[in-house]
Amino acid sequence: MADPVILAAIVLVAGLLMYALFAGADFGGGIWTALAFGPRAREQREALFNAIGPVWETNHVWLIFVIVTLFTAFPAGFGNLFVVLMTPLVLALVGINFRGAAFAFRHFGRESKKETPVSARVFEIASVLTPFTLGLAVSATAAGRIVIAGHMPTEHVSAWLNPFTLLGGVVGMAICAYLAPVYMTVRVTGSLQEDFRKESLIAGLALGILTSLMIPLAHYQAPLFAERLFNSWPMLFVMLAILTGVITESLLWLRRYFWAQLMAGATIVFTMAGFIAALNPDILIGQLTLRAAAAPHTTLVAFLAVLPIGALILVPSLVYLYWTFRGEPSTDMPPAGKGGGQGAPPP
Repeated sequence: MADPVILAAIVLVAGLLMYALFAGADFGGGIWTALAFGPRAREQREALFNAIGPVWETNHVWLIFVIVTLFTAFPAGFGNLFVVLMTPLVLALVGINFRGAAFAFRHFGRESKKETPVSARVFEIASVLTPFTLGLAVSATAAGRIVIAGHMPTEHVSAWLNPFTLLGGVVGMAICAYLAPVYMTVRVTGSLQEDFRKESLIAGLALGILTSLMIPLAHYQAPLFAERLFNSWPMLFVMLAILTGVITESLLWLRRYFWAQLMAGATIVFTMAGFIAALNPDILIGQLTLRAAAAPHTTLVAFLAVLPIGALILVPSLVYLYWTFRGEPSTDMPPAGKGGGQGAPPP
């Protein structure tokens, strides 16, 4: 029988990747509503809001799945992480809640013809704050500054607030800003498609620069993580991320949007896989291994036994949801209040 600790870790990683690919695009949509530029900036925002609308709540199912998996399968890891990373994780939770409330107020404000501009600003700020704080918290697990003394980790702010984690937070924002416009290129046509193509090319270049900056910074700020990443097999994921990133930019340049969307997703998967592989076998680098953080064997077996039953309900439901709201590519959208094209959710 396969090792239940390894299987549970694979499930946890799969949940993280799904959250990045699905909810990341939603957050990116919020970022680009703030960064939209050009003569069709308003139409870009409308297209993004239409795409996010049917699925923004559903995508957070993956975050709930990750949290439940963490405290069920790796309770010691859950406890230590949420003690030392309480501040950034609470900020992320605040961002998620304010973002959802702002989105709802914007929707009902438009329905009642009493739009409140402040709701759009709150939505944009929360869309930036949440991926930044989540990226900061994830980076802190690899920075090597969290020290577990006895049964409690250090709670000093420098454990999660340092140059390495700050850049990790910016990378988290860049991942989201990269996914959203690439996904949108297959959901609009005409001038809007060209707008999102330009945004995708810019976001891809920015993500490449930021992840490249993480390399030298890791040598000074997270030496153990850097050693594991560059002196062993995790480097393969780094090379694959570079390759798929270059291919995505080329496909966007050639206007091969469907394949660009797939390769963009692969770029993010390989980027995160490289990080996770370098963190292995720890959940807190140099301090807490996956095995030390794992629940008892019977708990892991019960968790893994129940998981397929839940998947039989969740996965078909999500597929049906995305299929129902897949929409058709929309053309250039007229200004709000005078009709608009039909959008579609991120994949």
